[in-house]
Amino acid sequence: MGRGVIINILNIGVLSDSTAGKLIRNIFFAFAEFERDLIIERTQAGKAIARTKDGFKDGRPKKYTTEQLCHAVNLLESHTYKEVEKMMKMSKSTLQRAKKAAAAQNLSQ
Repeated sequence: MGRGVIINILNIGVLSDSTAGKLIRNIFFAFAEFERDLIIERTQAGKAIARTKDGFKDGRPKKYTTEQLCHAVNLLESHTYKEVEKMMKMSKSTLQRAKKAAAAQNLSQ
């Protein structure tokens, strides 16, 4: 507060720390918050409708199939991470997660 910021809006004029400027700023903030809340409501309503349909999956789709990940983990037995990264076009972190998941799956079986 009190930073001396002055905003010049073309069709309204100068918004400063004056009483009128604070009023207009608060109105703009209220409209922005209202619009954000509407967007959230519409998004949640759309997701609720989508959840009722068959085949709905929440979140980002998987980039690699289970077979691709298994193949990459098998390649790690005879190749380095760098080599498998180039061959499979995967990042090292993806390979490490897949290897960790495969190890956990083998322990649980």
